[in-house]
Order: sequence, then structure tokens, then C-alpha cells
Amino acid sequence: MIEINSVKKNFGGIEAVKELSAVIREGQVYGLVGTNGAGKSTMLRMLAGVLAPDGGDILIDGESVFENPHAKEKICFIADTGYFFPNATPETMGEYFSVVYPAFDRARYRKMLENAELPAGRKIRTFSKGMKRQVSVLLGVCANTKYLLCDETFDGLDPVMRQAVKSVFASEMIDREFTPIIASHNMRELEDICDHIGLMHGGRILFSENLEDMKFHMQKVQCVIGDKAREKELMKELDVIRATRQGSLLTLLVRGTNVEVLEAVEEKGPVFAEALPLTLEEIFISETSLAGYEVGRLFGKE
Repeated sequence: MIEINSVKKNFGGIEAVKELSAVIREGQVYGLVGTNGAGKSTMLRMLAGVLAPDGGDILIDGESVFENPHAKEKICFIADTGYFFPNATPETMGEYFSVVYPAFDRARYRKMLENAELPAGRKIRTFSKGMKRQVSVLLGVCANTKYLLCDETFDGLDPVMRQAVKSVFASEMIDREFTPIIASHNMRELEDICDHIGLMHGGRILFSENLEDMKFHMQKVQCVIGDKAREKELMKELDVIRATRQGSLLTLLVRGTNVEVLEAVEEKGPVFAEALPLTLEEIFISETSLAGYEVGRLFGKE
């Protein structure tokens, strides 16, 4: 288990992370999503022990991670811009990882390179962005660490490779102790792999919840009430996060269970009403809007 306790990090007077606390439990895929500059990458670097927090503490299975080799050996960090030695090949990077990570599986790594059609002896600097990302992911998986920290893991990967990485993560979780923590802007990519989501904004985590629980307590409904008075009553009765209108069609994003919300709508005798699937992106937009981060404000419109 990873425990983040009131962590702070400043860069020259800029508060990148502010009193951040969270718990990441074992055996789940934890997604860290957030606005630009929210502090996701900084947080991952502190989790990996690369950066020291200016306040608070980070515990990996009960041990402080910074300058602690025993805690660090449980973690592999894949940065958003992968670093490779000058003139390195996938083969030489595998040799290096086998020194740093005692459990690194060199035979499996070579096989995965072959399956991905990545030439083991070719210089990585000649690879495309997507190929470099594939090498980073394969190194991270074959390191066989308990925790794998991934910053923008799917950036640059084609759809087939993205699905392959997700399948590998799922397989690893079945076969051994493995907990991926994935930071990303691409919420659609995280939605079908993550069990738990932490939403960062302004250096803090706005909430950290199970994804299914999150969707259970927030609903998206379309309806045509046909009577302005009953429509106003409905808006007062529901905990409305956002409401949009197209003609007589009202679309509501509200807090509450599916049953509660639909019952309230049906009581108003709608001409039409239906519940719509809710995406992680819509949850993100609604929650960050409440925190003051919204399109209208950003571009000068109220």
C-alpha cells in the first residue's frame, strides 16, 4: 500500500503540490488524472523517490521512500519522456535494468521485444516516439516491481499497442503482486482499465474514489418535461451539477443514484426521459468546474 500524507512540493516559490493526501491500495489500477500543471508528474516523481517532498511523507508498504533503497526496489517509474543512454539499444537498456532491478526478466523482455517487432540491436534514438514508448513500457513490466508508476503511458502508442499494454497489465495483476499507477490526460484510455481514480487540480486531489462508485452516485439524464413550472420544481429537487438545453430537451448532470434521479424525473410526468452513459471525462469537467477551472472562465467568458 502507498500512503501519501500531507505532501507538499515547491519550486522556487511555486506550490506544485499542496497538502496532498491519498491512499493507493494493492492489486488495483490507480488512475491519476488532472488539469495541466495539476502536479501529476511531480507527484509521481516523489512517489518514485526521485524528488524529496518539502513537507509530509510518502510511505511504500510502511517505509518512507526517499533515499530508502529497500522501498525504492519495489517501484519502477516510466517518465513521460523516457530517458535512454546515448546510443543505447533495447538490448543494452535491458542489461542496465537487470543490474538495477534484481528481478528483471531478461528472457521475457527479449521475447516481448520480438513480439512487438522492436529490433533489439538498433539504436533507440532512431525509433519513433511510439516505439520508444513501447520499449519503456516493456522495461517497466519486465522489471517485475510491485508498483509501476506510469506518466502518460499511452501517449504515442497506436490503438493495437494500447490494448496490448492494457492486457499485459491485467495479466500481471493476476499472476503476481502488481499495482500500476497511471497518470494521464486521456481519460477515455483510463476509463476501461482503472479501478480507482484520483482527480488532481491545483496541486491537490479533489477526490479519490472507486470509478464504479463514482459513476453510481452521478447521473446524466435527458428529458422533456413539457411544463416550465414542473421543470423548475425538478431543478430545485435534484442536486444539479450542470444543465444544458436544446429546444425543449433538457440534459442534466446530477448527483444521486440512478433510481433516485429517474424517480424524481418520472414524478414530473415527462414527455420523454432516459438515462445516458456517463464518462470519466464528464465527471472530470464537472468536478474541476466546481473548483473554478472551466472553459468560460479560461477564455474570458462568464
